[in-house]
Amino acid sequence: MLTVGIVGIGNMGSAITARLLERAWPVAVHDVDARRESDARALGAKVCGTPGECGAAAQVLLVCVVDAAQTEAVLFGPNGAAGTLRQGACVMLCPTIAPADTERFAAELAERGIDCIDAPMSGGPARARDGGMSLMVACADAVYERHRLLIETMSSKVFRVGQRLGDGARTKLVNNLLAGINLAGAAEAIALAERIGLDGGHTLDVIEQSSGQSWIGSDRMRRALAGDLAPRAHTSLLNKDTHLALEMARDAGFSPPLGAAAAASFARACAAGFDALDDASLVELLRRLG
Repeated sequence: MLTVGIVGIGNMGSAITARLLERAWPVAVHDVDARRESDARALGAKVCGTPGECGAAAQVLLVCVVDAAQTEAVLFGPNGAAGTLRQGACVMLCPTIAPADTERFAAELAERGIDCIDAPMSGGPARARDGGMSLMVACADAVYERHRLLIETMSSKVFRVGQRLGDGARTKLVNNLLAGINLAGAAEAIALAERIGLDGGHTLDVIEQSSGQSWIGSDRMRRALAGDLAPRAHTSLLNKDTHLALEMARDAGFSPPLGAAAAASFARACAAGFDALDDASLVELLRRLG
């Protein structure tokens, strides 16, 4: 088994770390949060002081940060991993970022003799921990085969979306735009149900067994109705992702009206101070707006 470096051990990265360690993969980690690093060390991970140190320790580096700016800093900033990864090593890009950024990072890595796998992930930390998350993978077939064991250890739901780097990012943005639309719709429906005197929980029971059901709606609205807004997926993330999807759509000459409405809802929630809460908090915003 290759040594796996993971930079960014937040909700998803820490779940992947725990899964790999449980299956005896050697793992080196780095994060800006010392508490996260301490938790990983307790599980058996090697803790590295910088992304560069993590890259030097690994044959495969998973980048599990939030956005393109953080990804660029991890790879090419001061103490970045691209300068310490050996030729023939591989970087797996797991954040939700613009396809153009994925292509740019991959090209810069290729100039250094480093392979790249475009592999955004979806499903949340619980599914990442049990291997049930989705991975949308785009890379050369030879690169995929070299790392198949790792990829299939991480996920039992691997979707090979092609060999063109950036297609994983494109697929993830399409998925997340629909997730945003579904979540915004579910929050609106529950807020409406409560406003007209229905019990939100009973209404969600009906929706879950009827034509209005969606996985993200059920998952998030159950938490919201229980008053649980502790962040598993921050509202700021769907705000970022829906707006990235709109940018991608505009570049393709397409204007999705429902996607624009959902993106506006998440932007409004972030402006109202819900950015660091779980994205289930969208229903609370709608309750307040009336």
